[in-house]
Parts: sequence; C-alpha cells; structure tokens
Amino acid sequence: MSRPEIQVKDLRKSFGDNEVLRGIDLEIGSGEVVCVIGPSGSGKSTLLRCVNLLEEPTGGRVLVGGTEVTDPDVDIDAVRRRIGMVFQQFNLFPHLSVTENLTLPQRRVLGRDKAEAAKVAAENLARVGLSEKADAYPASLSGGQQQRVAIARALAMGPEVMLFDEPTSALDPELVGDVLAVMRRLANEGMTMMVVTHEMTFAREVADRVVFMDAGVIVEDGTPEQVIGNPGNERTRHFLSRLLDPAMADVEEEGPGRADRVDRGDRGPN
Repeated sequence: MSRPEIQVKDLRKSFGDNEVLRGIDLEIGSGEVVCVIGPSGSGKSTLLRCVNLLEEPTGGRVLVGGTEVTDPDVDIDAVRRRIGMVFQQFNLFPHLSVTENLTLPQRRVLGRDKAEAAKVAAENLARVGLSEKADAYPASLSGGQQQRVAIARALAMGPEVMLFDEPTSALDPELVGDVLAVMRRLANEGMTMMVVTHEMTFAREVADRVVFMDAGVIVEDGTPEQVIGNPGNERTRHFLSRLLDPAMADVEEEGPGRADRVDRGDRGPN
C-alpha cells in the first residue's frame, strides 16, 4: 500500500451503553479508494464521521495525512480543510445559487476573494458536468444534480481526502448513475476516497479494497474480488446474498422477535 492517508487505530465509539465501534483498525493509502459495506447499524457511518471528528471517538486514534485528528490539541479546522465530505442529504443553501453555494465556504474558510472563488467554483462545476447550472437554485435541480453540486462544493475546498456517506441513498434509481460517474472520475484522478455505500457494482468496479463491517467490527477487508466475489466469512456471504438477491431472503428472518434484528436495532447510528 502507498503512504497511509487515513490511519484508524483501535477506534471505539459508544452512545451511552451501546458500543457502536469496537476496536477498528484500518489504513487507507494515498490515492486508494476503499468502499465500506455492511448492514444498517453496523457502524459504517459512525466510522466515517469519526475520521473528521464529526463524532468524537470514545477511544483509539485517527490520523489523516500524518496529523492525529484525535489529539486534544489538534487544530481540527485546519485538518478538516484537507477532508471533503459528502452526505446522504445535499445540505445546499436553498436561497443561494449553485455558484454562491460553492463560493461561500471558499471565501469564509479559505479566505479567497470573490473572483478566485468564482473561478474555482466554475472549474469544479465543470468537473461534475454542471457548468450550465451555475446560476440555478437548488430547488430547480434534480436530486442527482444537487448531489453533484455538493460534490463540487467539497472539491472546491481542495481536499486531499474525500469521504462519502451513502451519497446515492436518497436518490431515485435513475439519478444514481450520474453521481457514481463523477465519483469514478475522481477515483481515476487519484483522489483518496472512503465510501460508505450499498452500490455493489460501484464497489466492484472502482474500489481498490472493500471493507465489510458488522456489529461494530471489521469482518473482512480485501479486494472487491475477494470480499464481494468470494467472501470468506459466513456473515459477509449472508449480507451479500440478501443485498444482491433480496427475493431469496428468508421471510422468517424478518419476523418479530429475531435476536439478530433486535441486536441490529439496538446498535445506534449507522
């Protein structure tokens, strides 16, 4: 692996008595694309949010680009400038145009002047194929277009790492492809990416590695061919069989009172 851009060491996170992350160890190299998969409640999104300290870990360490994010004395704002994050929801300001949504954080956080911020905004709108929407407002855009604007906004900050938290889960199926195409281009450009996703085709085609999580631990970590194509763990096989062929799921397993359902429901945030 290339130089680690993200290092997670014995990461733990609890919400009250509920331990959501139970000693996670993970490294992601510079330019590497890692997809994190697993059932709801497995800790995927919590892990992602701990990387840029949107969730404060209960224990363990996180380093980004060699800087310890979890150090109490760290300048977290400086670290976050190096990390772009795209959420399930687009979080665009509805009263601002697309260009204004991209220029505002540049001017406020990076101190760029209006002309420079507008130039960077235009460059990144072109990267996501939305140059013609520069003067549009979010309400006039489809969900897929709004998510691509959100990606462009993150890119305009010049991040070294991009985190994606199920970026297509809120989209209608026909809009997913355009967003994934943008993410493919970023991967081809060498962007370091950590992606929580249920899009198995994307994970197969784009990821360098796939990490399968369940019950707050990493169960498998390997190439897409290993983890998706030939999983070695029964929990991974069970998850993928239900995800890839839901019609084959055992109806009985969805019935009330099943211990595994109760366990997943009690784990807290994803």
